[in-house]
Amino acid sequence: MEELDSSALRLTMEELGPAFIKLGQILCTRPDLVGVEMAEDLKKLRDNTPTTPFTEMKKVIETTLGKPLEEIYSEFDETPLGSASIGQVYKATLKTTGEKVAVKVQKPGVYDIVAADVKIMEEIAITSDKYITSVKTYNLPAIVKEFERSIFKELDYMEEVMNMQKVTHNFENEDYIKIPKVYTDYCSDKVITMELIDGIEVTELFDKQIKGIDNKTIANYGVRSYFKQVILDGFFHADPHPGNMFITKDAKVCYIDFGMMGILSDDFRRDLARLILLLLDGNTNNLIKQLIHMKVITPEHDTEELRMDIQDLLGRYMGAELNQMNGILEKLMNTMIKHNVILPREFVMIGRGLALIEDTGSKLDPEFNAAEEVQNLAYMIVAQRFEPKNIAAGSLNYVMDIENLLKDLPDRINSTLNKVEKGEIEVNLNHTGLDTFKNQISVSLILSALIIGSSLAILADKGPKIYEISALGFIGFVISAVLGLYVVMGIIKKT
Repeated sequence: MEELDSSALRLTMEELGPAFIKLGQILCTRPDLVGVEMAEDLKKLRDNTPTTPFTEMKKVIETTLGKPLEEIYSEFDETPLGSASIGQVYKATLKTTGEKVAVKVQKPGVYDIVAADVKIMEEIAITSDKYITSVKTYNLPAIVKEFERSIFKELDYMEEVMNMQKVTHNFENEDYIKIPKVYTDYCSDKVITMELIDGIEVTELFDKQIKGIDNKTIANYGVRSYFKQVILDGFFHADPHPGNMFITKDAKVCYIDFGMMGILSDDFRRDLARLILLLLDGNTNNLIKQLIHMKVITPEHDTEELRMDIQDLLGRYMGAELNQMNGILEKLMNTMIKHNVILPREFVMIGRGLALIEDTGSKLDPEFNAAEEVQNLAYMIVAQRFEPKNIAAGSLNYVMDIENLLKDLPDRINSTLNKVEKGEIEVNLNHTGLDTFKNQISVSLILSALIIGSSLAILADKGPKIYEISALGFIGFVISAVLGLYVVMGIIKKT
């Protein structure tokens, strides 16, 4: 029944158009929200929108770039190289330099269509979350809000241009990766002019060997480049599926389509590196602690059932060689999903990305070993934290925080005093049991005085006597004993 429902949902999304197709493509990366089976079915989503005529696409180019097409490109193939729900890609030649380029053009009116569809999604999500109990756990309004942020960034092609420039900078010292050159003079929010890559899709290497290209080397390039982005750079391609990876004639890996990127903080990257090392080490207790520290799970999720399932997972890999550890992060994710854990978006993106890279690598090389490269990079990022320059940088940050606090302190004190003077701050003390405590102190003081007075009377040896002891001193000690018993009983009663 679940398979039928997921298939129906996929077909419905394909019929509804670009925004819903994009939503489905994002949901297929979130098995923690929609379930593993539905996520797998949504991966089959295809853009069934018809190709937009070139005359309409030409208007978009000329309007956004502010020049006639012929002034920019000396040649322009009117048949698109590829077409999707949002845009189409064409082959052209720059008039100024004669370079072959790929021109990505957004379809006319697609922004307005997506904006209207997102409004519909918001209404559906809010209504469903309010009235349908079974969907409350999915937090549909939050999903739609995240989707809205993602798709409007993707619709702004200048965002993708900046992504390409940043990734190019990050790989400027690596000779095994190729990022297409982007021609910013001929780019806008609806047009990207970039270098045309002369190569083949990585999928063409799955079933054959091409002269001059070593499949094993390409597989290693893929995992090395992906984890450099994730662990070292903190800025990574969020959808590294085979269709977004080309192999150039000089055997370099070339990423394309930088519309969706992931960003990780320094702390998250260090925590992720530790998590990977703990995962490969097989220590369940420390792994759980790290997951809680990273806020991937909460202490409430730390149940005996979850621990047993993670222990079983790690037990299957215990003693295995590193080249047999592929897929372990994805299996850990699925284990947490089984226990209704809603995973952080970045964590899911990384898990899915690694699964795609591992799958591609395995198809290129049956002996592909992603875990070894991952482990090496994880050790590298952990070790980096203890390098003198990083320790100094961390210490500098703490010093700056303290300096800012000290600078702000006089203003904060003045502000607080002004509020006290104006009566804007009230301090209320609520005491309990103080009356009883006060009585006990009073009795204790009287008791002390009686003991001292009785002792002095006995030492004076004056006046009437009882059992050859001063009567006054004897009576004082008896009263002291009664009062002492009263105090002790009161204390015992309170405790």
